[in-house]
Amino acid sequence: MSNVQLAKQRAPRNRTITITQDDRVRLLPTLVTELPKHPFTTLITGTIHGDYQEWVKVLPYEKVDLLFLDPPYNLDKAFNGNKFFRQSVDEYTKWLDHALSILKPLLKHTASIYICGDWYSSVSIFQAASQHFIARNRITWEREKGRGAKANWKNSSEDIWFCTMSDEYTFNVENVKLRRKVLAPYTMNGKPKDWHQSMDGNFRDTHPSNIWTDITIPFWSMPENTDHPTQKSEKLLAKIILASTNPGDFVFDPFLGSGTTSVVAKKLERKFLGIELDQEYCLLAAKRIELAGETKTIQGFADGVFWERNTGNMLHACKSK
Repeated sequence: MSNVQLAKQRAPRNRTITITQDDRVRLLPTLVTELPKHPFTTLITGTIHGDYQEWVKVLPYEKVDLLFLDPPYNLDKAFNGNKFFRQSVDEYTKWLDHALSILKPLLKHTASIYICGDWYSSVSIFQAASQHFIARNRITWEREKGRGAKANWKNSSEDIWFCTMSDEYTFNVENVKLRRKVLAPYTMNGKPKDWHQSMDGNFRDTHPSNIWTDITIPFWSMPENTDHPTQKSEKLLAKIILASTNPGDFVFDPFLGSGTTSVVAKKLERKFLGIELDQEYCLLAAKRIELAGETKTIQGFADGVFWERNTGNMLHACKSK
């Protein structure tokens, strides 16, 4: 058990996922840890404990439908004892360009790519991604958590760059509509126009934009929460996976962290592979993937639509289709 877990005293209703010694004994053998002597001819599934730069050398080319990249941002940060330091924009751009260059051969001609960053690393993401892919949009999503700043504007958003390998790609817009509350309902001949009534209020299903204000950062009372400091929510990954893949497609995350990408891919019936350098986070991912076999619940997603924060089914765990 990590020092972080040993030091924390949990409240009785805290639902944060942790690794017990029994978990460790059970899950360690499920991790892929040894590089094969010969490259794979087909993609494997599961969780790899290792360095993505070594493993991409043995993975087959042109098999991945969706590449999700959530690399260390260009800032000072510690991850379970591993420290990262801010580089110059040029240095980070070169680092990211190298990562994309070795990952690119794994992607299908029809693949989509999503790359996460903050305001400072977004410049590097666009510069590097544009050299390899077609940059189509920049999604900005609101972080409702974070400390205030006294001499600057509080950072309360992050970016995700949406790219594709070519002009032939998947985008299921009908699968990622957002259900918004209608504050001023408009009627035609006495009937709702472009909205519907329910016992919880009046709502309209809208096409998704590149501004996401409905994402909840995992916290202690949510069953998906872990101690990973930059964990992405399952709802965020569900939007991406539903939009840019179909059931049975292959989702790859070479910076897996606590496993959200693989967890959501499993819940939405996609194949998946994740690589993570830190063993503790690999174990968290393995446990979460195991739990995903028990429920397909994704908080904030129900009836085939995503809900705004604090509206309707957003108030409880929602069942995915």
